[in-house]
Amino acid sequence: MQFVIISGLSGAGKSKAGEFLEDAGFYTVDNMPAPLMPRFAELALSGSSGSYERVALVSDVRGGHSFEPLFQALDEMRAMGCDCKLLFLEASTQAVIARYKETRRMHPLAEPGESLESAIGREKQLLAPVRARADYILDSTNFNTTAKLRAALLEMFRGAASSRPSFTVSVQSFGFKYGIPMDADWVMDVRFLPNPFYVQELRRKTGLDADVVEFLDQYPATQEFRDKMERMLAFLLPLYEEEGKSNLVICMGCTGGQHRSVAMTHAVAQMVAHLGYPVSEQHRDINRERK
Repeated sequence: MQFVIISGLSGAGKSKAGEFLEDAGFYTVDNMPAPLMPRFAELALSGSSGSYERVALVSDVRGGHSFEPLFQALDEMRAMGCDCKLLFLEASTQAVIARYKETRRMHPLAEPGESLESAIGREKQLLAPVRARADYILDSTNFNTTAKLRAALLEMFRGAASSRPSFTVSVQSFGFKYGIPMDADWVMDVRFLPNPFYVQELRRKTGLDADVVEFLDQYPATQEFRDKMERMLAFLLPLYEEEGKSNLVICMGCTGGQHRSVAMTHAVAQMVAHLGYPVSEQHRDINRERK
């Protein structure tokens, strides 16, 4: 069983680190009191509280100014046979100040009238023993985007991450007459293709039927669109993944969401799978026209 305890400076990215490890398949708990950590590990090992093969626990100065309970919890969990690692996140004083200025939050150690720089300095001194015990130290000073923190964590714990993919693609067809899907990241309008709806024998069919696909394939624009889409996907998907996006929703729209968008959604889903990415395929409005 893999446990990662995340600690470190306020503003260094502990909560985000927990979120990113959760995306990688860890069960994450923010600010669990140190004395409860071994009890949670016992439940996880017994299997009585569900399947928790990988767990990330966030601990910081909100849990108290003495870290002896945290060290005791680490030792106790390791004695149980847990693979328990301590990850310490830090950043320069200047970087932490900039982040607090941006969010306008109060530092948890700040006293009335005390400067932010002073509070950060006291926290660094307070956390020095934790940093000394850390198995991993990650400096987020130069992480000007959360994607960089995510990439560093996934690389650090790649061997511990579950088989759940960190980047997936969802491809969905829809009809413009019913509105664009709210979760769309990328909308493609395929109403430039000939509409099978106006062919009597195809009207009650869908873009998943072979004769509808054959009808669309008669037109050079169909194959040219597919070729350009495949090249665009090969170019963009690695960039989205590198930027730290966990799921990309591509929506293909036509008038009613029954013919053209369905056929192109199925084709795009096959392209994504061919490129090696986990993909799901949905057809939101496929049955509306046939009711």
